[in-house]
Amino acid sequence: MKILILGAQARYEKYLPPLPFIRQQELVFRDKDTPAERLLARDGDADILFVDAITPVPAELMAGMPKLKLVHSEGVAYDKIDLAAARERGVYVCNNKGCNAGAVAEQAIMLMLMLLRREIPGDRAVREGRQMEVKERSMVEGIRELSDCRVGLVGFGDIARATAERLAPFGCEIYYYTKHRRDQEEEARCGVTYTTLEELAASCDIISLHCAVTEETRNIVNEAFLARMKPTAYLVNTARGELVDGLALRRALMEGRLAGAGLDTLAPEPVTADNPLVTMPAPACDRVVLSPHLGGITEASFRRSHLHMWRNAERIADGHKPDNIVNGWE
Repeated sequence: MKILILGAQARYEKYLPPLPFIRQQELVFRDKDTPAERLLARDGDADILFVDAITPVPAELMAGMPKLKLVHSEGVAYDKIDLAAARERGVYVCNNKGCNAGAVAEQAIMLMLMLLRREIPGDRAVREGRQMEVKERSMVEGIRELSDCRVGLVGFGDIARATAERLAPFGCEIYYYTKHRRDQEEEARCGVTYTTLEELAASCDIISLHCAVTEETRNIVNEAFLARMKPTAYLVNTARGELVDGLALRRALMEGRLAGAGLDTLAPEPVTADNPLVTMPAPACDRVVLSPHLGGITEASFRRSHLHMWRNAERIADGHKPDNIVNGWE
């Protein structure tokens, strides 16, 4: 089988699992930004396509690959893949559900703590010799502990559950909203309380996004959502930038209607220097913590993800159905 990989060869080689199956396949590595026409000219005969979570796989590309059986996201997200086109062609689309849950949960909690402790302006103050100035001001203004916060999770999949598990030792109240409420046993096990999206926005001190991007959730954090949030509340996004209306969030931060935001991901990605959430002037910029979408890319999560991808490829080669199918084709 020919397996076309749109990603860095060095990364795939680093996390290559010791499966004999892999050595028996033809592996072709191309830059993820290679134009579709060039890919089809050289690799239109590929049986399997591996892509990272933000690389588009349009219908036109799949139409030019008559042997294609599987498109596999290297991450959890898959909204850049044309799921309907794949289903029409009998192509499985799979993701690495759950493989990076613990890693992203750690990132979410780190952002929460950095916001509460005002770490970005604090770091700068120490470097500029203004440590005591900031310390004295912080004692007057007050620093809130995570244990004193109500944390609201939007979505309750693997990553949100992992976040709730890691939040539990802090002693904070944890609420969640998802389209389909979980059963009482799961709620009790995870230490979470269900609430509506509107109530979550209005009552929580920290709101952390953990849902996939769909037509229903795109820009779920919009003007109306932000208007419901308390001016002392924080927004954390380790999911996808498309969940947030960036201009609306910028306005809320600039106008002091939101205490701050911790963002591991922005839209569009790759993030450019002129992104409205990057270009905010002081003091609004001091209330934002940005990170370069690192939440899920720990060594451990890559090992789990790549093992899962190659095992799914082996299932395809053996004529079996892969797991974590996300495009409804059975």
